[in-house]
Amino acid sequence: MKRFVLLFIGIIAISCTSTAQKEIKKEKKTYSVSKTNKEWKKILTSEQYYILRQAGTERPFSSPLNKIYTAGTFHCAGCNTPLYESKHKFDSGTGWPSFDRAVEGSIDKDVDHKLGYARNELLCATCGGHLGHVFNDGPRETTGMRHCINGDAMIFKPSKK
Repeated sequence: MKRFVLLFIGIIAISCTSTAQKEIKKEKKTYSVSKTNKEWKKILTSEQYYILRQAGTERPFSSPLNKIYTAGTFHCAGCNTPLYESKHKFDSGTGWPSFDRAVEGSIDKDVDHKLGYARNELLCATCGGHLGHVFNDGPRETTGMRHCINGDAMIFKPSKK
């Protein structure tokens, strides 16, 4: 019985030091638009700063951009980079603006372990601002991908036609 208890304690101790518990160190990428936190706070709203610079998430169904389907482009709220065209937007039912693809070259990808498991994080390729995450449960008739994006990370510019 004593051996069983020691074995059990040993297993618990080992599991508490697994890689899921360790902080993952990665190289910090540099982006063409770079500002100090003080500079970002001057140009962004508190909600935009929370999402873009602190990798926050807005409440589902809270963004007015969630229901915009008129012709135009969604730009990064931090640096004005065109990110998504409205023709690639769809209603995923999740409460966040969803797209099946981004403007080519506008998105950078990273791995996010904040919830204890790996998720594919989407960042603005120009300023490194956190946008959201990508999942493989999007429309099968197009790319099959769902870019789940925080509305406060973007601004919408309608087409001039």
